[in-house]
Amino acid sequence: MGQAQPLQLMTAAEYLQWEPPQQEKHEFIGGELYAMGGASRRHVTVTGNLFAELDRALEGTPCRVYMADMWLQVVADEVYFYPDVMVTCDSADHRAEQYMCSPIFLAEVLSPSNEIFDRKEKASYYRRLPSLQEFLFIDPDRRSMELYRRNQAGLWELRDFIADQPLPHSLPLASLELEIARERIFRNVD
Repeated sequence: MGQAQPLQLMTAAEYLQWEPPQQEKHEFIGGELYAMGGASRRHVTVTGNLFAELDRALEGTPCRVYMADMWLQVVADEVYFYPDVMVTCDSADHRAEQYMCSPIFLAEVLSPSNEIFDRKEKASYYRRLPSLQEFLFIDPDRRSMELYRRNQAGLWELRDFIADQPLPHSLPLASLELEIARERIFRNVD
C-alpha cells in the first residue's frame, strides 16, 4: 500500500469500471482512491501460506477462501478493499463476480507502508461488517499476529501472538472451527 494518500475523487460506479484494467490496484473509501504498492517477498509468502492452509482445511465445507485480488464491499457504494485473505461461507458471495459482501474471516499482512492504514482505516470498517467474526493482522517481520474476535456480546476481543513470548503452537480460528499451526503460516519466511 502506498502512503494511503487519496489520489482523486470518483463515484463507486466509476471506480468499479475504472479499476479492473489498472496495473496498480487501488482501494476506495467514500470517493477517494488509495494506491496499493507492491508487496515484499515475506508479505507474499505469508499471504500464500495462510491461503493454502485455509483452502486445504476448508475443503468440503460451504466456505471459500479468496486472496488479494478479490474486492470486499464494506459499505455499499462507499468502501471497497482488497483484503490479503478473505473467507466467506455465504452462498450469495460464492455467486458474486465482482466483490464479496459477507466474509466471516479476514486477514491483513502488515508491512511498513500499509500498517497504519490497515490498523486504523481498514480495521474500523471491518468491525462494521455484521458477518465478520474474526480478523487477523500478521506481521511477517516480527513473526507476530493479532487476532480480533467478536464475542457473544458483539464486542471485539484481542488475542496477541507475539514472537518473543511463549506462544501457542497454533492459531485458533473459532469462526472456521479450525486451528492453523504457526510454523505453517511463517513457513519459508526467513
